[in-house]
Amino acid sequence: MEPGGDISPLLRHAVPYTLVAFRLAGLFLAAPVLSSQGVPARHKALIALTLAGATYPIVVTRAWNPIQTDLVGLIPLVLAESLIGLTVGLLASIPILAMDMAGSVAGQTMGFGLAKVYNPEVDTDADVLGQLLMFLASGIFAAVGGLDQMFRGVLGTFDRVPIGAAGLEGRAPLELVLGVLGSGLELALRVALPVVGICMLLMIVLGVIGKAMPAFNVMTVGFIIKLIAGVMVLALAVPAVAEASGEEVRRVMDEVSGWLSTLSGKGV
Repeated sequence: MEPGGDISPLLRHAVPYTLVAFRLAGLFLAAPVLSSQGVPARHKALIALTLAGATYPIVVTRAWNPIQTDLVGLIPLVLAESLIGLTVGLLASIPILAMDMAGSVAGQTMGFGLAKVYNPEVDTDADVLGQLLMFLASGIFAAVGGLDQMFRGVLGTFDRVPIGAAGLEGRAPLELVLGVLGSGLELALRVALPVVGICMLLMIVLGVIGKAMPAFNVMTVGFIIKLIAGVMVLALAVPAVAEASGEEVRRVMDEVSGWLSTLSGKGV
């Protein structure tokens, strides 16, 4: 196009491209790995715009209903588009947060509550074990294809929900969210209970020893024994933890894909 030429053909694509970009950008607000605070915001925006640029030529020919709107009318459209990616990201992140919860419970029981570190993922202090298990779950999420499944799911929504046809007036998937939260809590308990159980058993044994031998320093010795026993139990349980978290990630992503397949325009 020569300098000073007509740019109306480009402007005609500005609104649909923006909506495609925001639907994909919703993933970067809450999805595991993608929403990491370690990734600068400008890099996330650049990745979202790049993915939108690769996706737009395909979806615009079959999933775009021309809409006449102004800047103010564009705001609810952008929010509705972002809500799709945001919902997928939030649902996918629940198993990861469940592992963080399991590590926090186990760490508090073992006495790691005194060794909190700053976790940039949640912008607050976190237990060492919680952060370790969260990183483990994030790696499993990437290894089982969670990122690919998220992107495929969101891209597949363009066939069922054309660009600009998503609505804010529809019902949120409350039943799905509650189900995923319940299964996430169950996963956290399954991971944390072995450590909690062995620590409680040791506390009972040390309490009996302390009553029988008052001169025995139960507090100091018990603290070290609980740490060693908890770490050993958790180390032995790593394969089972990885398997359980991997199964949960696959199940949640399958449910998210099932929900995405039921979407329809003006009611997401």
